[in-house]
Amino acid sequence: MDCRQCASPLERPGDYCLVCRTPNADAVVLELDRDRATLTMLDDEEVLGETHVTTTPEDGGEEGVVELRNFAGRVADEVRRKRPEEVYAAGDRDVLRATRDQLHYSFYRIGDGADGDGPVEAVLARRDDRALEVVEAAPAEKLGGSHSTLIGNRAGRTAIQTVAGHPHVKKIIPGPIDAGGSGSRTGVRAKATRADENGNVRLLLRDGSSVQENRVVTTAMDRERGEQVRADLNDALAETDLQ
Repeated sequence: MDCRQCASPLERPGDYCLVCRTPNADAVVLELDRDRATLTMLDDEEVLGETHVTTTPEDGGEEGVVELRNFAGRVADEVRRKRPEEVYAAGDRDVLRATRDQLHYSFYRIGDGADGDGPVEAVLARRDDRALEVVEAAPAEKLGGSHSTLIGNRAGRTAIQTVAGHPHVKKIIPGPIDAGGSGSRTGVRAKATRADENGNVRLLLRDGSSVQENRVVTTAMDRERGEQVRADLNDALAETDLQ
């Protein structure tokens, strides 16, 4: 592939051009397995090409930790070659977490397409999401309302911070705590519920017999886009083992 700006040859599809300082890909989609990562570079709705990174997993212990970190580092290096605006990732949670920890781009955890398509097709189907307003405020600044208590202690705070960290979440308004539910031994659980007609969702926190319903105000303007944000939030909560 050649640079679209100056026609200089690029070593890999979508590489940032070091000659004219021009990016050639605006997004990278990561499909992460424990032994193989596929990176697909996108420019708007055009697929520019793929790059693959492989590893031989080690069986636990310190060697396994080092091997995973090195594998994620090689994937992160490939992403940095592109200097994208956004990174989307699906697949193995351990690889995803290790890779995200080494990157500083807008990073979104995604699932497969609704009709069984792969992550690339799912991303292409939702590229219009970039038109949604991005909220730059820190997660702590998005918490408001008259109720300041959160159930679940540290796990509850983790759920709130995970949701508040989404770029299309404006504010989280904690609700009152209902202690009259049925008991549960599964620990703290969090789930974003179906979006309303204005694109806002509810975050349900459960801890034993206690339930708290928190209102999540998003930048989505309708139910369809709100559902996309809701799916993102539940993917992120699942990654923290709160579902």
